[in-house]
Amino acid sequence: MVTVHRAFGYRFVMFVNDHNPPHVHVFGHGGEAKIVLEDSNGPRLDWVVGIGRGDMRKIMQEAERECARLIEMWSTIHG
Repeated sequence: MVTVHRAFGYRFVMFVNDHNPPHVHVFGHGGEAKIVLEDSNGPRLDWVVGIGRGDMRKIMQEAERECARLIEMWSTIHG
């Protein structure tokens, strides 16, 4: 597990032995989410548990801003 980004008290994490499509897991404040990075309209929320709408909106905006860098990190980690 590699922390690839931090924002708003949340960690954006990639698991080393994970599967496609490129995605990040977000952990923090007792909640967790999975965001798929490569979707036709940009990052897409796959699922969320324990993160409120306001925080999730900020997290998704952050994922959009950092998407290119996160996809590059996925390629570096997963080859």
